Amino acid sequence: MSRHDVVVVGGGISGLTFAFHAARAGRSVLVLESAGKPGGCITTRRADGGYWFEVGAHTCYNSYLGFTGLIDACALRGEVLQRAKTHLRFLDGDRLVPGSNLGVMLRLFGWFEAAVSLPRMIGAKKEGKTVAQFYSSIVGKRNYAKVLGPMLSAVPSQSADAFPAGMLFKMRDTRRKDFPRSFTLRGGLQTMTDALARQPGIEVATGRMAVSLEANGSGWAVVTDDGERHEAGVAAVATPPSAAAAFLGGAAPDLAAQVSRVKDTVVETLAFAVRASKVSRFPVSMFLVPRKDVFHSAVTRDSVPDPEWRSFAFHFKPGLTPEERVARVTRLLGLGKADLEELVEKRTILPSPELGHEAIVAEIDRLSAGKKLSVLGNWFAGLSIEDCVDRSRSEWARVAAAG
Repeated sequence: MSRHDVVVVGGGISGLTFAFHAARAGRSVLVLESAGKPGGCITTRRADGGYWFEVGAHTCYNSYLGFTGLIDACALRGEVLQRAKTHLRFLDGDRLVPGSNLGVMLRLFGWFEAAVSLPRMIGAKKEGKTVAQFYSSIVGKRNYAKVLGPMLSAVPSQSADAFPAGMLFKMRDTRRKDFPRSFTLRGGLQTMTDALARQPGIEVATGRMAVSLEANGSGWAVVTDDGERHEAGVAAVATPPSAAAAFLGGAAPDLAAQVSRVKDTVVETLAFAVRASKVSRFPVSMFLVPRKDVFHSAVTRDSVPDPEWRSFAFHFKPGLTPEERVARVTRLLGLGKADLEELVEKRTILPSPELGHEAIVAEIDRLSAGKKLSVLGNWFAGLSIEDCVDRSRSEWARVAAAG
């Protein structure tokens, strides 16, 4: 049995941010992570020669005030790298559609439908509408299905049609002018989660699956798959909704019932490095949106240029075998399997919020009030890294205020 002030289940950016604030407040913190290393959706592949590329999250912005604050607190300002401009490209089968960014979208639109629909943008409200309902009313149903819908779904690497319209993109008015507008970190974004995991007062135990939560007289006990109990006055769970609901079921069934209402989905990512000379057909620094394919999106790492290497991360829909994913990628890029170096396959569970999500979050917060138990993740106010950081920071403030 172990005893800490705080135990956190899940070592992604949400769990580690909560752990960071608890440790800075003088608490001893144990983070239980089921994978072999912390990071969660932030995963960077680092090759022996120093080249690195992202398998998951890949971009931060100077409007991320919470995240940039963590960079300062962990003394990582010297590791900040400005990202080169990324170009949005569309794919039809194996053919790159000519043009990029807004220009290619306008070229693909049916303009009669757009002309009829665009005036509806004036005064349009997102409240109570799905992404598909809101945006198809502005550009037209056909334009949405063929152009805008695939682009919007490429952002969260899943169909965004049923998302609440106000949740997909968030405007943040305040920016840190001392940071690049779009940036990453030297060594990848995992540099941030690695730094958080090393902070004084934080112990990270990897390969430890938390299976249940129990209430006891002094707080909580987390039981791991090896039968060990980890007791703490404060407990936080920062896992996908389905896993969080199962974990909470014994000790907080009402809370678990609300969390279980949030759907999630699986994304299969295939990422790899390739010699730059072998993929000259595909432009650098590209965010690739297939109009209809077996993958949701593909991202290149060229926003931080390298003279010898390029890398790609393809985010596939579930249901394909590893061999089928490799075959799709090699056919598209004109490569052989042997050309894919530092190949990584990662299965990620992502939240899929729907209309009524705000009411679920409000009920979770109501049931958590007064308890030293926090539910964290990338499915509260939004899906971004900054939304994770904000949730964890505010939840620690709530728990700390309880004494």
